[in-house]
Amino acid sequence: MKLSLGPLLYLWPRDQVIEYYTRIADTSVDIIYLGETICSKRRMMKTADWIALARELSASGKQVVLSTLALLEAESELSTLRKIVSNNEFMVEANDMAAVQLLTGSSFVAGPHINCYNNNTMSLLNKTGATRWVMPVELSRDVLVELQSARPDGMETEIFAFGRLPLSFSARCFTARANDKLKDDCQFICGDFPQGLTIYTQEEKPFLTLNGIQMQSASTCNLIGAVNECKDLGVDILRLSPQPHRMETIIETYRQVINNELTPDEGEKIIAEFLSVEPCNGYWHNQPGMEWTETIE
Repeated sequence: MKLSLGPLLYLWPRDQVIEYYTRIADTSVDIIYLGETICSKRRMMKTADWIALARELSASGKQVVLSTLALLEAESELSTLRKIVSNNEFMVEANDMAAVQLLTGSSFVAGPHINCYNNNTMSLLNKTGATRWVMPVELSRDVLVELQSARPDGMETEIFAFGRLPLSFSARCFTARANDKLKDDCQFICGDFPQGLTIYTQEEKPFLTLNGIQMQSASTCNLIGAVNECKDLGVDILRLSPQPHRMETIIETYRQVINNELTPDEGEKIIAEFLSVEPCNGYWHNQPGMEWTETIE
């Protein structure tokens, strides 16, 4: 089983991004997804910068995939999408159907924002050119069993295993609105929140996380306790979402559980020590996503 590092979901300074991936290159992660998937206004890293970084990471032995926006709203965004699709060096992760259409006939990854909920959709994506699909985060292991039973030959399965869950997108910028700014004059306010802006219920419980036009869970999804289940179900790749702190430890803890050097329960305990928010794994167990079920060995 392989480990992937998903695309960076937050707005970090360019120098921090480059330094971050320089450190990640020394970890045991197998696949690294690069690119802006949230908001096209985040231009600290341009397409050329992502491709240059991809070349460096590829030279270090990592498989690199370029990710696309999940919500396209302007011709300029389509222009950037065309540049990514025609890069001729790296596989592309399609996060909307415009990308799927442009990638038809070439090998690509169907990202977690493509609504692949049944075998007919998976078969269609595979015929289009998809050789890997990322299960939508809201699906359960029971649905995965059904989808794996008729998975096309040569189609890899990737599961979002760690990080704040990406839940939805909107034409509005939630972070700008929460800070009394207009979307067209946001002043890149999302950069002030390197892990998103948490919002709370009236009872002061963390509820959701605002990340520009994206809504995320407030809790951190952690499926390290389900590693053995994923192996049994034929999952090929576990995706970890970039965090600003302790990412190397998270990667290596997952690697040790995959390699049976730690039990899933031991892995859970290690990661729980430095989570800044409560963990969740509800969707995996066919429960409300924010819930948590302890690992039973």
